[in-house]
Amino acid sequence: MASNPVINFSPGPAKLPESVLERAQKEMLNFNNTGVSVMELSHRSSDFTRIITTTENNLRKLLNIPDNYRVLFLQGGGTGQFSAIPLNLLSLKPGQTADYIVTGSWSAKAAQEAEKFGKVNLVIPKVKKYTDIPEPETWNLNPEASYVYYCANETIHGVEFQYIPETNGVPLIVDMSSNILTRQLDISKFGAIFAGAQKNIGCAGVTLVIIREDLIGKALPICPIIFDFKVQVGNNSLYNTPPTYSIYIMGLVFEWILAQGGVPEMEKKAITKSTMVYDMVDSSNGFYVCPLSKGCRSRMNVPVRIGAPEGDEAMEKKFLEEAEKNKLISLKGHRSVGGLRISLYNAVTVEETQVLVKFMKEFMDRYRK
Repeated sequence: MASNPVINFSPGPAKLPESVLERAQKEMLNFNNTGVSVMELSHRSSDFTRIITTTENNLRKLLNIPDNYRVLFLQGGGTGQFSAIPLNLLSLKPGQTADYIVTGSWSAKAAQEAEKFGKVNLVIPKVKKYTDIPEPETWNLNPEASYVYYCANETIHGVEFQYIPETNGVPLIVDMSSNILTRQLDISKFGAIFAGAQKNIGCAGVTLVIIREDLIGKALPICPIIFDFKVQVGNNSLYNTPPTYSIYIMGLVFEWILAQGGVPEMEKKAITKSTMVYDMVDSSNGFYVCPLSKGCRSRMNVPVRIGAPEGDEAMEKKFLEEAEKNKLISLKGHRSVGGLRISLYNAVTVEETQVLVKFMKEFMDRYRK
């Protein structure tokens, strides 16, 4: 335990479990009696083969991944998948059109990237502010689309889907970078899932892709080989040197989640933590304001303004300064929306969340007019 601990609410790269960091520290110079660091292991070595195989097996156990899905550990982050998804999947249908459900900045960026390679149909109208998800009955889905894309949790705006969209047989593609392994899922409802590791499942550098086998091998001719799912599957994510250390850390996090009780326990804690924060906001009589409709409030990223929906920037600055003095860090909202943002990923404990809520109440009591 650090002698001067802080509580890190960073939206990413995010807090990692302390026991994971301690084990990584212990094995830093000599992994498994090899005499070398994990950072120095050849990705072709038997030791690393065991790491990547165990990591995949534990993920399959955590998510109950069906046998007809392949798991990839890639580079390029979620942003890389904004390109990789259309490059691999647009050709599933002759029209090379994809449906995009845009509910925040990240899905908007994904749609913009996909337009470089084919036609994009925006399922819901463009909006100036992302605070809600329109009812599915109002969506303009194209039954001839190659796939339907959405972001399950928007880290900037705090919009999270509380359900899996129905696409009537069209492959469903989802960016789960910030909420994977925080709620139980039926993987068979998806064509592909991807997630950058640096929120809930590890450190920055590796991107997880889970894809159904029948969608592999359809890449456009212009697809770079590094993004070709068929090539990566055929080489077990080892076509080129993968982010070996990031995969190792991810593996340690999967072991930690299993030891905690798996995804059901992570979901239970996510509900507990987010409920505590939202209850504080909702009971503050307008001192704290969450701009989101209640039906799409994120369990992972809680946006908060102080004073009014548009926020009192001076008071928010004071909150951040005092929070940091109390060792509560990384609570500043994204530069595009301002205010505060409280990220409650799996490694953030219920007890740490209680400390934050206590501070929020004390701050309110001091400065309420």
